[in-house]
Amino acid sequence: MEDKPRYSRNSDILELAFAMAARPQGITIKDIEKEYGVSRRTAERMRDSLINIFPQIEELEIEEQYNAKHWGFTNHAILPLVSFTPKEIANIEQYERRTTNKEVKSELKTTIDKIKLLSQKRNHTIEQNIELFMQTEGYAVRQMPQYKMNLEHLGVVREALKESKIVTAKYHDKPRKLEPLGLIYGEKVYLVAREKAKGDGIYNYLLHKFEDMKLTDETFDKGDFNLQEYSNRSFGIYQGEVLSVKLLFSTELADEASKYNFHPTQKGKYNEDGTYTVTFKASGSREIIWHVFKWGSGCKILAPRSLRDEYKKYLEENLNNY
Repeated sequence: MEDKPRYSRNSDILELAFAMAARPQGITIKDIEKEYGVSRRTAERMRDSLINIFPQIEELEIEEQYNAKHWGFTNHAILPLVSFTPKEIANIEQYERRTTNKEVKSELKTTIDKIKLLSQKRNHTIEQNIELFMQTEGYAVRQMPQYKMNLEHLGVVREALKESKIVTAKYHDKPRKLEPLGLIYGEKVYLVAREKAKGDGIYNYLLHKFEDMKLTDETFDKGDFNLQEYSNRSFGIYQGEVLSVKLLFSTELADEASKYNFHPTQKGKYNEDGTYTVTFKASGSREIIWHVFKWGSGCKILAPRSLRDEYKKYLEENLNNY
């Protein structure tokens, strides 16, 4: 039997601890082999590793037909480690919304309330981490630091993206009917969406400017839209002419620049004199200029020439204000 890769071991050990604690009869080596797809030798190592962490685990006296040894907790030592992730809670909430059985819906709602109550001391972290889950699910792309946003609106958008549902909201005091396609995190958070009244065009909306956002039961077809490809065309959120950008960083900034994520299409290399060159293709010249300015005199625009000229003009305009 082929064992699982090493990177899965830590999570498997923790899952194994939860399984041992949850089952009154504990688990056997055969159970570990079957559930984690490992050899007997690896299963025994997993059990031994867990015993080293939790000495409260002992062999349980269980009457069993084949006299297999059962291992489990003799007390509640693992309880402080038990918690519910935002994704786990969101999954249960999704089932509660989808079921048409009124009795089951009521029971699930009560269960969700109990879980949230148990997790109350971590609620602020749970609410904040919803952004991370949307990114890992492929519904959002984070390109730059973000501003705060309405978490209720974020939850509505997440549901709309998962189920391809239309949302209604007010934007600049005007009622809108939108087909959400994704989120892009720039210095502000933008909702990428089609607007029913405007046809098939794709627009970017500042998420924090929405009011009274609500999820509808009306679905839509995303077509062949790809959020990553869409975002890769820009530096930040602005779509326009794609530029072949080349930046040069001084020896003092070379190491820092080599560790920085400028754009998904970037390539970088150290030069013989110790400087560092970064190249990427993106639109949004103004955002590129703002970013270059943040690096100070240690960053120079080598290409394109049009971007160099625009940067010089930007610096002159700002100097003239003083």
